[in-house]
Formats: sequence, C-alpha cells, structure tokens
Amino acid sequence: MAADPLALDAQPIDYVLLAFYFVLVLGIGLAARRRVANSLDFLLSGRSLPAWITGLAFVSANLGAIELLGQAANGAQYGEQTFHYYWIGAVPAMVFLGLFMMPFYYRSKARSVPEYLGKRFDKPTQRFQAVLFAIASVLIAGVNLFAMAIIVQALLGWPLWVSIVVAGFVVLAYTFLGGLSASIYNEVLQFFVIIAAMVPVTIVGLARVGGWSGLTEKIGRLDGGPATLQPFPGSELTGIANGLGSTVGVVLGLGFVLSFGYWTTNFTEVQRAFSAKDAPAAVRTPLIAAIPKTFVALIIVVPGMIASVLVPSIVDLKRGGSGGGATYNDVVPLLLKELIPNGFLGVALAGLLASFMAGMAANVSSLNTVFTYDIWQDWVRPDREDRYYLNVGRVVTVVGTLLAMGTAFIAAGFNNIQDYVQTLFSFFNVPLFAIFILGLLWKRMTGPAGWSGLLAGIVGATTVFLLTQTGVLSLTGQGSSFVGGTIGFALAIIVAVIVSYRTAPRPERELVGLVRGLTDDSGKLPADPGVLKNPWVLGIGILVINVLLYILFQAF
Repeated sequence: MAADPLALDAQPIDYVLLAFYFVLVLGIGLAARRRVANSLDFLLSGRSLPAWITGLAFVSANLGAIELLGQAANGAQYGEQTFHYYWIGAVPAMVFLGLFMMPFYYRSKARSVPEYLGKRFDKPTQRFQAVLFAIASVLIAGVNLFAMAIIVQALLGWPLWVSIVVAGFVVLAYTFLGGLSASIYNEVLQFFVIIAAMVPVTIVGLARVGGWSGLTEKIGRLDGGPATLQPFPGSELTGIANGLGSTVGVVLGLGFVLSFGYWTTNFTEVQRAFSAKDAPAAVRTPLIAAIPKTFVALIIVVPGMIASVLVPSIVDLKRGGSGGGATYNDVVPLLLKELIPNGFLGVALAGLLASFMAGMAANVSSLNTVFTYDIWQDWVRPDREDRYYLNVGRVVTVVGTLLAMGTAFIAAGFNNIQDYVQTLFSFFNVPLFAIFILGLLWKRMTGPAGWSGLLAGIVGATTVFLLTQTGVLSLTGQGSSFVGGTIGFALAIIVAVIVSYRTAPRPERELVGLVRGLTDDSGKLPADPGVLKNPWVLGIGILVINVLLYILFQAF
C-alpha cells in the first residue's frame, strides 16, 4: 500500500509532548469548573476577566482552523494578496468595534448579540437571528473540527471519521467542564502555543528558500506568480480581471461588507469582550486583539507562500497538476513534514491542535450562550431557576459538538476551506451587520424592518452563490463571496428602509442607550487613566502600523 503523502514521522517524544499538552488543557477545564456557580459563570465567565485576557482570547478564538489552514492555503494560492484578510479584512473592523460599538453592547447589559437586537428591535428579530447564529456556529465549528481531524489523521493514520470523532470529544471535555472560562483561559494558552509552533516554521522555511528575496524570486518564476507578489489589485483573489474593479471588491466587499459583518456582530468573537470585567476593559478587548492580529499574518501567510515553491505537491497544484491527491488545505501539515525535525514535531503539532481547538471551542461556547439565553430561556422555557439554564448550557455543548462532527464532512468537500467560510460569512454575517448598523444610527428603523432586512440580505447573498455554482455568473476565487456579500448588504438596507417607512417606530424612550445620539453618554468611550489604555491611541496606532505594512509589501 502506498504511503500517505501527509503521514508525519512522529517519534515517542512527540507523543509525550502532545499528551502533556492535552493533560494541561483538561486541567484548565477542571480548574475552571470550580468557579462555575451559575449560568452567567458558565456562559459569560461572570463578566470578571481583565482586558489582556479577553483581548488574547478574542484573537485566539479566531486563530482556529479557518485561520491557520485556510489562510495558509490562501497564501499558497494568492501570495501577498492574502494579507488583505488581516490588514483590510480584520483590523479596521476590530478598531471600529472597540471605538464605536462596544459601548452600546456593554451598557445595554445584553448577554448576546441576538439579545441586543431584541432590545433594539423586537422579539422576532432576536429569535430569527438566534436561530441563524446557531446554524452558522455548528457549520463553522465543523470546519475547525475537520481541520483538526486532518492533523490527527496525519499523525496517527486514522480514518478521517475516527479523527473527527476523537478530536471533537477532546474539545467537548474541557468546554463541558468549565464553560466559557475554560475556553478563554485555554485560548490564551493556545495563542502562545500557536506562536511557538509557527514562528520556527516561518524562519526555517525562509532559510530553505534563500530568505525573503529568494522566496519572491522563486514565486516570480511561476505562471502568474509576479501578480501575487503585490497586494493590489488582487485580481487572483477576487476573480475580477479589471484592476480597478478588483481593488473596489477588496476594499468594499472584503474590507467593509464581509469584514465589518463578521468582526462587529459575530458573537463568537464579541462574546470575549462581553466577558470583560467592566466597560473600559470591554472597549479595549478588540483593540488589544488587533495588535497580534496584525503580525500573525506574517507567520501564517508567509509559510503558505513558502509551500508554493518548496513542497512538491503544492508546486504541482500551482502548475495546474493534481498535486498527487493533496489540496491547498494540506499546506500546513505538508510544511511540517518538510521542515520540522523530530523532537520539535510534537510542539508544532500541539500548536496546530491548539489552533483548531481554540476555534471550535469558541464556536461551541458562543452557541451554548445564544441557544440557552435567546432561544431556550427567552422563547421555549422562560422563568425557570438558574440551575436549570446552567444544565441546558451543558447539554447544548454536547449536542452542538455532535452536530459539528456531522457538518465537518461538508467542509471536507472544499479544496480550500476559506472559500467555504467566506461563503458562510456572506450568508449570515453581512445581512446582520447591515441591519445592526442601520438600527444603531437611525432611530426610525422598526422591529419588522429588522427581521425582514435580515431575510432579504440572506436571500440576496444565497442567490449570488447559486448563480455562481450553476455557471450563470463567472466569479472565480472568492469573488462570489465578495459580490454576494455586497448585494446581500444592499438588499438588507433597502428592504429595512422600505419596511421602516411602512411600519410604526418604537417610542424614543425605549431606545435610550441603544441608538447613537439618544443619550448624553451613549457615544462616549469608557476608558481607564493612562495613555496606553486610551482607546483612541490604541486604535489609531494599530491602523497606522497596518498602513505602513501595506506600503512595505506593495513596494518590495
């Protein structure tokens, strides 16, 4: 039987390191369990965590399979154009969340994004969004679980379905034990483990290809390679041949519609800020997270670029071949096999598994919060004792993990999981951002406009996806998601405005603190003393760094 091209030559010391890491992760879950006395402790960490903890957890929750496997795959396919997902497609929206939206979120005392929508609009909007979020969480948790299973399969040679089941139960164990606290403290640990794994991969890889100049020289010799060595116009990424149109697609489609739709309203991320100890800490959470988010791009995208010239199967894919059965999703495990010596492989594998567990645990912990509060407590079984909802949260953790095991096989059908993920974001996150930002800024917007705008946006984005899949629209790369998200955003706004003018608005007294401008302090930023704790200093500083990095990579 032919050897598996992904099989890693792990030694006993590698297994010992992995076992130690898993024991540590489960130990954190057991320790966090002691602090769980009620549903708020389990689902929102009792709102007691400092900003640096929630900030690192915020970025680590996103540093899962979608990030590591997906963006490394993008790095191999699209080169420097992948930086857009960080410096345009993440950081500006994170800064906006901290400076403009977190004050409203935190002061509303909402326990979730759907609950905030219920306060601003009405119960139907809250419940509709809660159901949508539950579906999206299970689908995206499946992506993280699939990617985690790839590594387990490569390490142990198990069938994919066995790897998915085993990986899922590891995450279930510590999330079930300690709830959100266990997830957040593990995410902080996992952040440093991921860095420890990917920095050596990047350094050794650059050394093998002759440094940055050697890497760019080798990519430049590939068909279409020179275009991927500059972030703009990004036609390979967007699938839009016209340079100006592609640039607009990147800035508007990714940088505004998809990015703001994800980072400002996705409860998987925002939940970390909700768990902060006070309003100033909640505001700083996404701003602190934006700092490592800026530089993490270098240790994820650059390894993908290295694989495009160093790993034979990926080189074959770049030339239009079959890659010997490998896909771009396999970039990271193939790089480990190519670059990492025995003895350090256990650390690298622990970093990968940490990444995937962080992403999946983030999805599961946010799912149990939204389902428990917004669907079960608010809708199905209200007015029960707190212990009852604590138990519901634990049951949902189990059920959500089992469902994610099933949806993991959907992700297995995509050559690049980032294509799948961006499609999901255009369906679920973009329409939500449209009605959220309109409702935040426009007091005339009504409750029925909330859920009807959501529905219209989802229908619009889904229609673009179906037209692309059937060949009616010719959009390659991830252009379908950019265009679909833009159309979904526009439709959500148009329908919400029309419905608002045909229905009665809520009295202004019911919108105090929920709409910008209706209270004296609703737009002010809560802040602790000190320049480095000033939200504006943090936000503007990190945006300047992002601009400088773009200038550097566009020039060289």
